[in-house]
Amino acid sequence: MDKLCCFKSSFSQHVSARSSTSTGKGKNYEGSMKYGFALVKGRANHPMEDYHVAKFVQIQEKELGLFAIYDGHLGDRVPAYLQKNLFSNILKEDKFWDDPAASISKAYKSTDRAILSHSSDLGHGGSTAVTAILINGQRLWIANVGDSRAVLSRKGQAVQVTVDHEPNTERGIIENKGGFVSNLPGDVPRVNGQLAVARAFGDKSLKLHLRSDPDVQSNDIDIDTDILILASDGLWKVMPNQEAVDIARRIRDPLKAAKQLAAEALKRESKDDISCVVVRFRC
Repeated sequence: MDKLCCFKSSFSQHVSARSSTSTGKGKNYEGSMKYGFALVKGRANHPMEDYHVAKFVQIQEKELGLFAIYDGHLGDRVPAYLQKNLFSNILKEDKFWDDPAASISKAYKSTDRAILSHSSDLGHGGSTAVTAILINGQRLWIANVGDSRAVLSRKGQAVQVTVDHEPNTERGIIENKGGFVSNLPGDVPRVNGQLAVARAFGDKSLKLHLRSDPDVQSNDIDIDTDILILASDGLWKVMPNQEAVDIARRIRDPLKAAKQLAAEALKRESKDDISCVVVRFRC
């Protein structure tokens, strides 16, 4: 699939070799907006499965901020594929500039079909996703499948702008498709007793009972909006939205803020991989 090779970027987020910890930062072309990210491997006995995107690009005389968290399960091939392909699939939709919401939704679904069609190479695992597209620093389009979450700070108040797609919440839809939700094994509701989210990319063996269509939201970035946090559930399982916002606002450098959020999640014994992107709209 096409990559974003034709766009100018002030920062490349791609890491060729996976490690237990990854951090970085960048800013837009005017230096008025900055971001930082931190990814830390969890305590589970498997390789790091979280991937991210964080960069500014220019296309059609517009500046786009592209930010994402992809939280993989049963391997890292699906989140790695999303890192390379999802944004390019969204932006090459013919009607993206006229109807971003429909284009984002269409690209999510077509990307999932591509993942399923390449399951022999990508395996039978899957991934959640939360993506944010910031257009000219003024309009923000956020989409998600699964439980990776986006939170905005408005006047210092945390506003969750995504919906966690949990099996109990969508139990009726799952059961109508012939699936079931069970807390066994363990104490977490799972689709067919296997997956702890009701929507995800990939997961070929569960696809008859699992959705991949995203919830899409748009938000104006006005003077009252100062912070965006995208993070995997490795953070949100141990930290309330408001506390995450308070930490991110207190630390002016978004890289230091992202690292502090990850460190605090580790301190609270989060067992999952922890990944977060912090965007500060006004520096």
